Amino acid sequence: MGKAGREIVGKSADETIKLLNKALADEWLAYYQYWVGAQVVSGKMRPEIEDELKEHADEEKKHAEMLAKRIVQLGGKPILEFSDLIKQANCGYDAPKNPSTAAIVAQNIQGERCAIAIYSSILKKLKGSDDYITFNLVRKILEDEVEHEEDLENLAEDLKG
Repeated sequence: MGKAGREIVGKSADETIKLLNKALADEWLAYYQYWVGAQVVSGKMRPEIEDELKEHADEEKKHAEMLAKRIVQLGGKPILEFSDLIKQANCGYDAPKNPSTAAIVAQNIQGERCAIAIYSSILKKLKGSDDYITFNLVRKILEDEVEHEEDLENLAEDLKG
């Protein structure tokens, strides 16, 4: 990271890197959960739900890339070992053991709710700091996670109909 770029973050850079790495773990696990869910999902509205899961997987991967880039900008390293993803994650991984569309949508709604809580918490920690870059990055990801929850809730309603 550039000297001036790190100076605006100040002493909190190391703590921010830890928070972002935990979020990075969540994003990779969310990516996989969506991706594998799209592979195994079955039942009512399967094509529509499969497409939505694939779209969300792509967006979670994009979030992971954004977080990794910021971690490096702050002078840190993104999580290097795959096994550390589970260890460092806030939200964990919920394997799609029940492939029904309703079950997969419900488990992913819970994942999005966890992500919303985590990103809201990170924003509160960053509020008032001079790290506007990380704040705006996290705010953008939070916006996407809120949209994902809404998309999934709409699908859950459609499944009931």
